[in-house]
Amino acid sequence: MVGTHAARYGFKFNATKDAYEINAAEMAVVRRIFYMIGAEGESLRAVSNTFEREGLPTPKRAKHWNRSFFRACIRDDVYRPHSFEEVRAVVAPAVAARLDPDRSYGLWWFNRLGHKVRQVSEPSADGRRYRKTHDWYQKPKEEWIAVPVPDSGIPREVVEAGRAAIEGNRRPARAGRRFWELTGGIARCGECGWTMCATHSTSTKRGRVYAYDYYRCSNRDRYGLEACANSHKPRADKLEPEVWGFVSNLLKSPDVLRTGLERLIEEERSVARGNPNGEAEVWANKLAEVDRKRSSYQDQQAEGLITLDELRSKLAVLEETRSTARRELAALKEHRERIEHLEQDANALLEHCASMVPEALDGLTPEERHRVYRMMRLKVTMYADGLAEVTGAFDGLLDTRGVVSVKKERTSSSTATSRT
Repeated sequence: MVGTHAARYGFKFNATKDAYEINAAEMAVVRRIFYMIGAEGESLRAVSNTFEREGLPTPKRAKHWNRSFFRACIRDDVYRPHSFEEVRAVVAPAVAARLDPDRSYGLWWFNRLGHKVRQVSEPSADGRRYRKTHDWYQKPKEEWIAVPVPDSGIPREVVEAGRAAIEGNRRPARAGRRFWELTGGIARCGECGWTMCATHSTSTKRGRVYAYDYYRCSNRDRYGLEACANSHKPRADKLEPEVWGFVSNLLKSPDVLRTGLERLIEEERSVARGNPNGEAEVWANKLAEVDRKRSSYQDQQAEGLITLDELRSKLAVLEETRSTARRELAALKEHRERIEHLEQDANALLEHCASMVPEALDGLTPEERHRVYRMMRLKVTMYADGLAEVTGAFDGLLDTRGVVSVKKERTSSSTATSRT
C-alpha cells in the first residue's frame, strides 16, 4: 500500500502506513449502506435521509451525506470480497506468495488516476498573468495496479445485489423534454464553481399551464439556499440564444478562432518539458531492463547464489520501477493523445465553419451547438447579477471577454455586450 492518500472509509492505515486495517466504527456504516441498498431495497436518498436523521457524521464532516458517496462505495472493489484465485490473477507472483489461500481480500487499485498540468494565461492589470491548472482523469483499467486489503466482512452476494440495485438508476433530467446545450460542464456557477443543472417548473394561469426551463446552481439545488449565494436562475430560452449569438459572431471571424485554437494547442504542448519522445524511449528501456534483471535474479536464486528472501526483495524493487515506468509512459501517451484530440477538434471546427455560409450558423441544432462549444473549450460562468461571462479558445484574443445578460427584469432578448 502506498500511504500517500486518505484511507478509504471503513479502513485505516497501519503504523507503518504500508497496509490497511479495518476501522470498526466506519466499516459498520459501510455495511449498513450495502445491506440497506442491496438486501433491503432502499434508495440512495433513503439511506441519506436515515443517516442524517440519526446524526451520523459524514466521512469528511460535511453538512450532508452525498449520494454519490454511497454509489462510489458500492462500486469500489475495496469492499468486495475476492477469492485467493481472483487476487492471484491480478497481482504479481511475489505479492500472491504472501497471501493466505484460505482467505478472501478486497482490492484497492493503485495508478487509477492520472494528473495533467496545463499552463494558461489570462489578462491582468499588469498585462498577462500565467498560472497552472491541474486536472485529474481516470486511466484505462489495464494500467491499474491491484493491492490486496483485508476483507470488509460484507457478503459477496450483498455487494452484487447492491451493484445491481444502482445499475442504471440515474433519474432522467427533470426537464428532459429538450436538449440542454450548456450542460456537460460548460455552464458553471460564478459563486461556488459548481456546474449549472437543468431545472423545470410550471405555473397555471387562468386554467392554462405554462412551462419554464431554467439553469440553476447544482450546489444550491442539491443542498439548499445556504449552500450557494447565487439565486439567479436564467431562463434557458433566453440565455442559450445569447451565448450562441456571441459565439456565432466569432465563428464568422475564422481568423480569430483559428488563432485561439492554435494557442490552446501550443499551451498544451508547452506543458511537456524537454523531449517527450526521448523521455518515452528512456522509460521503455527501463521496462526492458526490468525484465532482464528479473530473469537474471530468478536464475541466480535457482543456482543458489541468492536466497528466496533476497529474491523477493529484489523483485519488489523491480516491480516498483516497472510501475513507475508504466505510469510515466501512460502520462506521456495521454498528453500526446490530448494534443491530437485538440488538433482534430480544431480542424473539424474550422472545416465545418468554412463549409457553411454565415446564415447557416443560425440554423444549427442545440446538439450541434453543444458540439461546437466542446470543440472551443467554451466556459460560461453565471453570476447572481444576471450576467454570464463567456470564455474559450478566443480568450485573450479579444479586447474584452464576452458577457451576455439575462436579467430577471428584462422581457426581451438582449444583445451580446462586453465587460472591460
